[in-house]
Order: sequence, then C-alpha cells, then structure tokens
Amino acid sequence: MPKMKTNSAASKRVRRTGSGKLMQVGSAMRHNLEHKSARKRRQLKADAVIPTAQAKKLNRMLAK
Repeated sequence: MPKMKTNSAASKRVRRTGSGKLMQVGSAMRHNLEHKSARKRRQLKADAVIPTAQAKKLNRMLAK
C-alpha cells in the first residue's frame, strides 16, 4: 500500500514545535494595517497554539 500524502495546504499553514504542539500564524495581518491600532497589530503578530481537537485532525492531514 502506498504512503499517505500530506495535505500540502495544511502544511503551509501549520508548524510543529519541538514538543509536538501545532502553531498557526493568525489572520488579518496581510493588508489594511493602517486603520488597525498599534495594540491590535501587536496582538495579531503573535502565533497561536491550535486546540487539541483541531490538532488531532491536522496531525492526520500532516500524516504524522
């Protein structure tokens, strides 16, 4: 039986930490930044840990 392919869309949006958690880069930081406050931009800059329920599905997509 052939190996399972990774979902390339998922692999572009998620990265795995050293401890195995999945991190995602938040949205809303691509454009239209002028009207967002400095505080809002600072908060959006931080990466977020994906909840365990979603991480379980993403691990299957990433074939790990």
